[in-house]
Amino acid sequence: MAAWLVVGLGNPGPTYATHRHNVGFMVVDELARRARASFTAPRLMRAEVCETRLTASGIGGIGADAERVVLLKSRTYMNESGIAVSKASAFFKIDPAHTIVVHDELDIDLTQLRLKLGGGDNGHNGLKSIRAHLGTGDFYRVRFGIGRPPGRQEPADFVLTSFPASARDDVAVEVGRAADAVEVLIASGLAEAQNRFNS
Repeated sequence: MAAWLVVGLGNPGPTYATHRHNVGFMVVDELARRARASFTAPRLMRAEVCETRLTASGIGGIGADAERVVLLKSRTYMNESGIAVSKASAFFKIDPAHTIVVHDELDIDLTQLRLKLGGGDNGHNGLKSIRAHLGTGDFYRVRFGIGRPPGRQEPADFVLTSFPASARDDVAVEVGRAADAVEVLIASGLAEAQNRFNS
């Protein structure tokens, strides 16, 4: 049974940990927490990875129906995310058809998710890098809405700021929903996941 690669996009290090651009990291961290599994940093991988399995009872389960899942957080900056993704894809022998990328999305309001297969990068440097290194954009995306910046703030500055305190509870709920969406996408397919989580 082919393994799945779940990539959370973000920038490494504590400076960026709470930024809007790092919601992908937050979601894969939540999946690792559910699986009671830890990230390691294999030499030359340029990423932190966490290996686990997904069964009908959820992530971290064991059983004959278990699907192998590799969670990944790049140790490069966002615009070089594709380096880590291509290295992990080659090492774990996972092709783009079994790759899910979780990322922030300016064109979707906060508290909304959209799942899709393929598409453009919409100016997202992490997606652009992954497409370049994999040679295709035909991977699954879990698009986590962060909304547009207020006033005249530049989007590039907006994504590198933290969510306001007033939104933190909503963000925590949405991180959980995005993690649920990844589990359903792997277990039941895109159509079922879109029916349940697209808003």
